[in-house]
Amino acid sequence: MKIAGLDIGTTGCKLTVFDENGRLRGKAYRDYPVRRAVSGHEVDLTAMLEGVWAVLQEMAGQYPDIGGIGVTSFGETFVLTDAAGNPLHNAMLYTDPRGAEECAELTEKLGADRIAAITGLAPHEMYSISKILWLKKHRPELYAKAVRIHLIEDLVVRHLTGRAQIDYSLATRTMAFDIRSLTWSREILDAAGIDPAMLPAPVPTGTSAGNITAAAAQKTGLSRDCIIVSVSHDQVAACVGAGAFDGSVAVDGAGTVECLTPIYDSLPDIPVMAKGYFSVVPYVVPGKYVAYAFSYTGGALIQWARDIVGSGRTNEELESAYPGEGPTGLLVLPHFAGAATPYMDTGSKGAILGLTAATTAGELYRACMEGVAYEMRLNYEALAGSGIHFEKLNATGGGAHSKLWMQMKADVLNLPITALETVDAGTVGSAMLTGIAAGVFQDLQDAAAHMVREMETYYPRPEMHEKYMSVYERYQKVYGAVRPLV
Repeated sequence: MKIAGLDIGTTGCKLTVFDENGRLRGKAYRDYPVRRAVSGHEVDLTAMLEGVWAVLQEMAGQYPDIGGIGVTSFGETFVLTDAAGNPLHNAMLYTDPRGAEECAELTEKLGADRIAAITGLAPHEMYSISKILWLKKHRPELYAKAVRIHLIEDLVVRHLTGRAQIDYSLATRTMAFDIRSLTWSREILDAAGIDPAMLPAPVPTGTSAGNITAAAAQKTGLSRDCIIVSVSHDQVAACVGAGAFDGSVAVDGAGTVECLTPIYDSLPDIPVMAKGYFSVVPYVVPGKYVAYAFSYTGGALIQWARDIVGSGRTNEELESAYPGEGPTGLLVLPHFAGAATPYMDTGSKGAILGLTAATTAGELYRACMEGVAYEMRLNYEALAGSGIHFEKLNATGGGAHSKLWMQMKADVLNLPITALETVDAGTVGSAMLTGIAAGVFQDLQDAAAHMVREMETYYPRPEMHEKYMSVYERYQKVYGAVRPLV
């Protein structure tokens, strides 16, 4: 029997198939359009669903014995649907500027501290409920037609099984979910005037929704015996795929977005978390939570540097183009797509300080790596009072294959970092939880033993940590100096 992980992103979806021993067998990918304008950022969910059907058909044709598929997706984005689950509109992405006024109105009603205490989130317009309220106010005729509200994971699960359920971690991204009772918050929904019956049933991360329907089997070529699993928000799936299950280890997601995901063995200090806009999210292990500390531009900034100053050189060639060891001394504020935690300032801009006529492409490329590492150090320090006690990091994503960047992060954070083989940790995590639901694996530890593979551990060097900290003292002042100017 094969198991698979379906990872639905903002611009494309991929289905990755594994055998019962956790070995990769095949993958399929489809992209779909995203429309970004000053007035809004939207994705066509009809096109997205067509992409999902296409990857399922492709892999079912090659692997007819797929016995389980786990679904994970990006967060926040929702859609109003009719009774059959058909989208009624294009869906707003988390970066969409609409919803700020509605978020402020809801916050005024309930108070920011109360919302954070219930949801584990500092109020922000990126979360679903703010944009649901925008639609309710500005598109009342559309809202009146709606029977259901779905986020992406549960929309796909609904189309495959007919069941409307959402896992706890994705439900958290609505800013309407009670992270203590693990139910929809009647207090918040009542204040917003939203009928809770429109929302899917919350279930634990990794819960099976049952077998696919006859219609879905006919459309995809999958067996009627194939089960569909509600996995999680993609960042939680990546944490599972990194083999991190308790507070002793955190995850460094070195992808397009740089994300540090610590695990808490009990509920963290909510006021401390809210101050830095750190989410508190129920984890797959009951009673444990994770948080997201992230920069919008991680690998994306490195890609930008390669494209702008690389002159056709590869990442490896640019890494070796700067012969020195230790910090360059340049200061790169990596807010090229706005600032994420601990600021959540979408108006912030990137900056590069310290350039001279002698600055080389290799030096600038490495300085961008340093900027991302310094930003994560800033987040690490902002989390310090919340109850973190991790002693190491497991690194996933394409950036985990850069020895230079892994060693730099170890030196800056003063923590050992173990690079994992997998680039797509979210897909691996989805398959792990699917394997458990399908009976292929006994538990998380058994799944990790089959599917999580370590490459190399990088240990901090005391002398280099001291050098980086000397530059980091200046880096801490950059945002405050630059922000008033942009």
